[in-house]
Amino acid sequence: MTTVLLTLGRLPKALDLARGFSRAGSRVIVADPFGWTLTGASRHVAREFAVPPPSKGSAEYLAALAEIVAREHVDIVVPVSEETMHVAFLPDLLGGRARVFTMPPDRVLSLHNKAGFVRAATAMGLPVPETCLLGAPEAKALASAHAVVVKPVFSCSGRGVRILGQGAALPDADPSKPAIVQRFIAGREHSSCTIAHEGRVVSTMIYRGTVMSGSVAIAFERVEAPAIERWIESFVRASGWTGFISFDFIVDADDCVFGIECNPRTTSGLHFWRSEDVARAVLSPQTSPPVGVRRHSNLQQFYSCLTETQMAMFRGRGFLHRLGRLVGTRDVTWDWRDPWPFLSMTLTSWPIIRMAVSQGVSFGEAATHDVGWYEQAANAPDAQPS
Repeated sequence: MTTVLLTLGRLPKALDLARGFSRAGSRVIVADPFGWTLTGASRHVAREFAVPPPSKGSAEYLAALAEIVAREHVDIVVPVSEETMHVAFLPDLLGGRARVFTMPPDRVLSLHNKAGFVRAATAMGLPVPETCLLGAPEAKALASAHAVVVKPVFSCSGRGVRILGQGAALPDADPSKPAIVQRFIAGREHSSCTIAHEGRVVSTMIYRGTVMSGSVAIAFERVEAPAIERWIESFVRASGWTGFISFDFIVDADDCVFGIECNPRTTSGLHFWRSEDVARAVLSPQTSPPVGVRRHSNLQQFYSCLTETQMAMFRGRGFLHRLGRLVGTRDVTWDWRDPWPFLSMTLTSWPIIRMAVSQGVSFGEAATHDVGWYEQAANAPDAQPS
């Protein structure tokens, strides 16, 4: 039996993966700094391990994962979310004992870096907005001619993102926290999730957010967008990518597609696939059947949407619209054959809830605070643990 290690358990994406791998015949274990998570409550998970958060030291985090791989005879390590940028360094510690479903760290980090992604897409001839580093002479010229978006080169969940009107003064550049200035393009936002193998797209899901918590979609609908799929196919082929890879897009009034960010990991688009098909595509990408799509074209994270609906009631706007979506949309975690993750979510998500309330940040920011990669120098393993 194949043993699969998921390197995060707190997010619904991990629960989908755990259920899928289990139904495909694998033994599933989970490692997460929280130690007790949404996914760990599932009957499809054999064991759950607490590991040091990578925010406290990437070397310690990687050493803990390597120990689990050796002790539990893990065959494949599957990163789930923002911890992917750390897990990419894990193969150097494994001595070939297990496969890690992502690319080498230099490739992963070059696309997680928002300036690096723009450079890569531009070199491939793919359309992206004009972008330059904050503090460069070109940045002031760009901001004087267009509305712009300013965002850190390493960030997630909308952390640190600002939209400035044309001619607005740019913030001062901070060499310790590099940022980009990107031309703001008005249009329809789309996101994606792709499973790739050696430069071939195994399957791509395109979706858009219908309810947002900050800049993070907590309800979403599947859409057809052939032009976006072609953009992704070109990028995956040119990069020779293997693993999960995701993008954010803007489609302008002329239906031109612009890639604005790359996430070399999963996104919520994962929920629209049949989970066991995703597992088979990861385990045997060359021989697996096509990845099937669930019948639901609209999905939500129920508890997050419930919170947003309650807040809309107090704000006095949008309440009825959100209430209608809340009661009529399928939740991504509910499964009557595996009910405990949904029923215990308030308890297993308590660390996220506590941080969001105490620090006044979105649930998306709180959920990735201790696992994200925000500064390369601070996060890169300074010495590989043995």
